[in-house]
Amino acid sequence: MRRRHAVLVDDERLARRELRTLLTEAHAQEVHIVGEAATIEEAARLIAATDADLIFLDITLGRESGFELIPLIGADVDIVFVTAHDVHALRAFEVNALDYLLKPVDPERLARTVGRLIPAERAETGDLRPLDHGDRLFLRLDGTRIFVRVSDILAIGADGDSSLLYLAGRPKAAGNARSLKEWEVRLPDRFFLRIHRSTIINLDHVERVEEWSHGSYLVYMRGLPEPLPMSRRYAARARSLLG
Repeated sequence: MRRRHAVLVDDERLARRELRTLLTEAHAQEVHIVGEAATIEEAARLIAATDADLIFLDITLGRESGFELIPLIGADVDIVFVTAHDVHALRAFEVNALDYLLKPVDPERLARTVGRLIPAERAETGDLRPLDHGDRLFLRLDGTRIFVRVSDILAIGADGDSSLLYLAGRPKAAGNARSLKEWEVRLPDRFFLRIHRSTIINLDHVERVEEWSHGSYLVYMRGLPEPLPMSRRYAARARSLLG
């Protein structure tokens, strides 16, 4: 089970300390806190400098609003709002927040939120937010965060519990912390197809498919120097989509 890496964003130091205590005492196996921030600028800088994929975010940050952070972090970072008021609940879910907690945070309510954070559980329940072909993600690839359009993903390969992304215009694959299963759940299946237990491809970038051996195939992708193997297990659905 992969731990989520979290940043706590609240302008009140005591509130950050209380939430940190709740998380570390009861949920250290699920959530690792990589830092704290009191302002939008601090939070954006901290998220960009770490492998954070989760934010516990207060909405009222002095004269700033927590909503101002949303366009700065990209869609691959989950957000849990933690606030003293429920008047912003509707807007929170309009920006696809994972959850909304009221202060003072109830330990049992926090436990339910943490239960939704585990990728394997979320994949099984369909709780991962689906992506559109035109979405732009702010991904951490090989230690650097960059913007990536979903449509520019040529293929994704498994790399243990993580993944390797092959992107248009980049000569080499880049590592990402998300698993292949997570990508499969989130990517639009009209465009992305699993062709092997360790490979997903973007159908828009397929150049040609050639028979190989024993019912398997080689898939040639525009932008990739070598073909990708397609196993017999996945060939039937691929033929129906590729024609």
